[in-house]
Amino acid sequence: MGVTLLAFMFAHVEIEIEGAAGWAGNLPTWRIEDHWLLDLFWGGRPMTGYHAWVFSFVFLFFHFPMATSGRYGWRGQSHAFGCIMLFWIVEDFLWFVLNPAYGMARFSPVHVAWHKHWLWHAPVEYWIFTPVACALLWLAYAKRSAEVA
Repeated sequence: MGVTLLAFMFAHVEIEIEGAAGWAGNLPTWRIEDHWLLDLFWGGRPMTGYHAWVFSFVFLFFHFPMATSGRYGWRGQSHAFGCIMLFWIVEDFLWFVLNPAYGMARFSPVHVAWHKHWLWHAPVEYWIFTPVACALLWLAYAKRSAEVA
């Protein structure tokens, strides 16, 4: 619930910043358009200065509880990375749904050029990272066998 609320709010922030030009299309920021690592890590999308700072901020935001408590561990990391993945999937989808320039009617590869790979009416990343995020969250909260016994 908390991740969804954060994604909802941040989607609105990005709509105000980007307008109809998604993926920082009209922002005054640096861009790396062509590099083989972009295909591997960004789904073929450009890397921008805007996204470098935003992704770093969100990464630190979800790791902040561990940093302030001093409690680092694999369960905390699993929780943080699962939340980060869910946050970006929900935020990205809400950006389209809530954006007056798009809405559900324009949520398609025809209108969304920066999502290069689609499957079953959604970007491939949604289908890959949703189960990965759920698995990470399950691992973060799964009882250890010693705790159960």
